[in-house]
Amino acid sequence: MTSRTPPLLEPYLSGLPDEAALVVLTGILGASTNWLVLRYLHSFLKQTTSSTSTIPLPRRFRAALDDDEDVNDETRPQDTEEEERQQQQPSVLLVSFLRDYTFWKDSASRLGLDLDALARRGRFSFVDGLSSALFAPSSSPSTPSATTPPHTHAPIPDRGGRPTPAPTRGPLTATTKAPRPSQAQSQSLKRPLTNPTLAGVRSALHSAVDELVRARTRAGAGSGKVILVVDQLDFLLAATSSSAGAGVTSLGLRELLLDLREKVHATILTLSADEPLVVAQTTALEKEHASFVLSLAHEAETILSLRLLDTGVAKDVSGVLRITGGDGDRASRPVEEKEYLYQVVGDGGVRVFERGGQ
Repeated sequence: MTSRTPPLLEPYLSGLPDEAALVVLTGILGASTNWLVLRYLHSFLKQTTSSTSTIPLPRRFRAALDDDEDVNDETRPQDTEEEERQQQQPSVLLVSFLRDYTFWKDSASRLGLDLDALARRGRFSFVDGLSSALFAPSSSPSTPSATTPPHTHAPIPDRGGRPTPAPTRGPLTATTKAPRPSQAQSQSLKRPLTNPTLAGVRSALHSAVDELVRARTRAGAGSGKVILVVDQLDFLLAATSSSAGAGVTSLGLRELLLDLREKVHATILTLSADEPLVVAQTTALEKEHASFVLSLAHEAETILSLRLLDTGVAKDVSGVLRITGGDGDRASRPVEEKEYLYQVVGDGGVRVFERGGQ
């Protein structure tokens, strides 16, 4: 199992963000924010079972114990604190526009997270914003039409010499097994984004937040707090054209985020901050992208920026991590500005260290 949260990042990644907080993670080509998102997921979804707590009993057994007057309070399982702790654990809605669920599932498993099991408990939900909305497979041309006559064979003569028509082969129908309730619930928490328009994205994400809250309630974990993690929302600006009718603009995306932030506890965004997209601002796409990124940077409480080394490629350094407080810094814990070096190793582990240290 790879290393989880580097010690130098514990003050920034441990615990829940403040209410209505916005955390922005920026990266460039060659310095991806994937490992930072995974460390945030681990921080929010890890199990912190108390060593003194007992395994909670089902409600029907606890009710039977409560009705039994002969049961001593000292021998009754003390699971109230454990239940309260579980209800305070947050749920995470991950929306990814550049990576599918398999990528996040395999990467999270290296950190000890089972996203399927967390989804069944109402702690995790995923919205696929790439494969279903923008690259939906077209209908297969080999599908027979409704007017195609069924295939028939030539008459087969019987022993008496009289031809006997062969049985008609009708259309084949596939039979599938109905999914079990746990599988159906897990599948409902992995949603495809079928409509890449701004209205479609807004409807899908609002529904995903509501469904995650309902799934958590069904699992008996209370309503809890929902953390929204959106990976590369700025991709919609480049993948869709407002002139083509999609209506995805930087202003529309900011309004969408404002609506969603009212329904969740905190929001974490990953954005591209490559120089041609932020500094040049010559084309319409560059202007829209720069407006979107810079406005969110001003609203953010914390900004974690990744870039490559200014001196070029190094064997033992993958890039530079800079942590700053945004103009919207209203956090109860002031952000201490730091700059570290980091190295992403082959198994997904990450080393974070100061300059001159290893």
